[in-house]
Amino acid sequence: MQITQVRNATLKINYGGLSFLIDPFLAPKGTYPPIPNTANQEQSNPTVELPFPAEQLLPVDAVIVTHLHIDHFDQAAIELLPKDILIFAQNEQDAEAIREKGFEQVQLFTPSAQLGEVSLSRTYGRHGTGEIGEQMGEVSGIVFQHTQEQTLYVAGDTIWCEETGAAIDSYEPSVIVVNGGAARFLQGDPILMTKEDIYATHLAAPQAVILSSHMEAVNHCMLSRADLREYAASKGLSGVILAPEDGETITR
Repeated sequence: MQITQVRNATLKINYGGLSFLIDPFLAPKGTYPPIPNTANQEQSNPTVELPFPAEQLLPVDAVIVTHLHIDHFDQAAIELLPKDILIFAQNEQDAEAIREKGFEQVQLFTPSAQLGEVSLSRTYGRHGTGEIGEQMGEVSGIVFQHTQEQTLYVAGDTIWCEETGAAIDSYEPSVIVVNGGAARFLQGDPILMTKEDIYATHLAAPQAVILSSHMEAVNHCMLSRADLREYAASKGLSGVILAPEDGETITR
């Protein structure tokens, strides 16, 4: 497999002979206002440019939208993607919202789907705790499986929780992508994985290489790549917990 960290949670994945675009957030730097009630209100989103023109992400065999927050499926993506492209959504509510944007081939990956010889299985998570977690709504991860590939688990917008542990126990992935920006509001706990959450993921899946995505691209993400790398090194895990740069491709 090849996993390219594009920007934020946007990934391009080549797996089992197919190509997938995950959570396309494609607007130029500074297009959208800062997330309300968060730090760094002087920073518009995205806070960085794409590492290459968005058009270079195409063609792909399918797009996967884990949920409909703007930093996972934005107006720029809606305008760029061909309306006949295959899109997988987490539930019928999201699928219908995507169809209303003019897309003609929208399917669910709930509970599972098949594309070619690649199987896609939905996993669950928690986009925060308490009232904030409830307000953030339903989110999903996805597991990729193929007879000639290692199992890949893309956890999506979730903290470390019972659901992420259950996904690891069920699928025993060899490669895990977490959204590790430790994003948060001014009140409440983080809504994405912190460095401690990522370490907990490692303890649950010591056999896996962990890639941290969703970093340094939206104003409310508080964990930097440098800080995560320093933390991983302090645990002796520099080759296990990775924080790829935008535009970097990891091959496994």
